[in-house]
Amino acid sequence: MLYYALKVIVSALLIVAISEIAKRSTGFAALVASLPLTSLLAFVWLHVEAAPPERIAGLSSQIFWLVLPSLLLFLLLPLLLRQGLSFWAALGLSVGATAGCYLALLLLLRRMGVGL
Repeated sequence: MLYYALKVIVSALLIVAISEIAKRSTGFAALVASLPLTSLLAFVWLHVEAAPPERIAGLSSQIFWLVLPSLLLFLLLPLLLRQGLSFWAALGLSVGATAGCYLALLLLLRRMGVGL
């Protein structure tokens, strides 16, 4: 139980740190947020839990493919905000478009024989 609490605390501290950094410097916060810190934490937690290297390698490969559709969110959100949409409308449309891209990519990868 203590181990799970540690995992939650470390992960939460990372998110809080990024939001606090953003109050002072959006550029530096963007740099920190763009680092694959959650993926790195997942790799470390799996390794600490003695997961086989194949499982960690598989996770890494799957993350690669699933990062691609998430990029649409970071392109579309600022575009919609700069066009004058409200934050919630822009966020909703960006999330919806990103979800559509995830679905399309999953279907494409399945056709290509890439297992996720």
